[in-house]
Amino acid sequence: MATTIIKFSNSKTLHPMHFKQHFDIPADLTYLNTPGNGIIPRQVHDWRRQREVAFFDLKGSLRDQQADLVNSVRQTIASTFAAKSEQVFCTPNFSFGYSTLLDRLPRTYTFLLLNEDYPSLNYPIISRGFAFHSIDITHHVEEDILQAVKKYKPDVFILSLVQYITGVKIGLDFIKTLKATFPDLLIIGDGTQFFGTEPFTFQDAGFDAIGGSGYKWLLSGFGNGFMLLGDRLIELLETPLRDIPRPKEAMWANKSILQTFFEPGHQETLSHGTLGQSLAFLQSQGLENIQQHVQHLSLIAHEELNNRALLLPEVALREERSTLINIQVSPTRYAEFMEAGISCFPRGTGIRIGIHLYNTEDDIHRLLRIVDQH
Repeated sequence: MATTIIKFSNSKTLHPMHFKQHFDIPADLTYLNTPGNGIIPRQVHDWRRQREVAFFDLKGSLRDQQADLVNSVRQTIASTFAAKSEQVFCTPNFSFGYSTLLDRLPRTYTFLLLNEDYPSLNYPIISRGFAFHSIDITHHVEEDILQAVKKYKPDVFILSLVQYITGVKIGLDFIKTLKATFPDLLIIGDGTQFFGTEPFTFQDAGFDAIGGSGYKWLLSGFGNGFMLLGDRLIELLETPLRDIPRPKEAMWANKSILQTFFEPGHQETLSHGTLGQSLAFLQSQGLENIQQHVQHLSLIAHEELNNRALLLPEVALREERSTLINIQVSPTRYAEFMEAGISCFPRGTGIRIGIHLYNTEDDIHRLLRIVDQH
């Protein structure tokens, strides 16, 4: 099979192995489990090793520089996603930041949810006793969302941009349209299965809040995440706190009132530093380049699987596609896939894969050979 050369928007010509060379992936492994856990780039591994040694050097000062490190990562997150640094809150994971946000919202708020969305989004609404309505995810989910907002008039709509089981992706243009149509609706998103696959500009995305964990497509390992909060939402959250005295202790002197909620206590600097390093790596590769690479591979995979009638109907009937795919083969074949060197995971009615920058056309064709064996 001839090797495909991919031309990117910056006019550079990149071989599909260009990205893969930055990762230590065994030759006999096809890694397609990014929706579960992404691979840390080699240079970030090297940084972690050096950082760990320096951190525990008793003559060093890194352990006294927690705030400086976290603020540096905050700036990197802001620059990556076109946000202001004061809109960025560094958290140990998405779920912590999201739950903290919910606990600051009025208890009278009503919510619109998507059925079968990630449990960390939906269950905290249920467990806190908020009133809510939910709708199914169909191939015309955007129209269903518009109709549900008109019908139920929720205060808040919550969604994952990419659904963790099916891979259904809610388009960014739709979010902008939804916000323009219902400007008073708070839109809160989970970008964990999205961030790292294409550029994202928070300032004009239509989200009042969106966050993510770093261990999947952001290639950052466990223990790090963030929330981005829009100015209107920050105003809403800060208003009932205006009469509360600010911390007077020196170590909290520079914290905003919301940081005392989203960033209480110590932060794990190795984990947050890893996120900062991986974001810098993704920026160096160009998120536009990464987007075109993964979309090219995703198109091949979707077409081949659709030809075999192995896509979910709610995905097959949509134009908007993500890089997360649920292949409709029996989940009992998971062990067979793993034994063949295909790293994946059983989810729902099939086996879930994800296509990221370190994947190639050879990976897709190797996967298809295993799919076709049964």
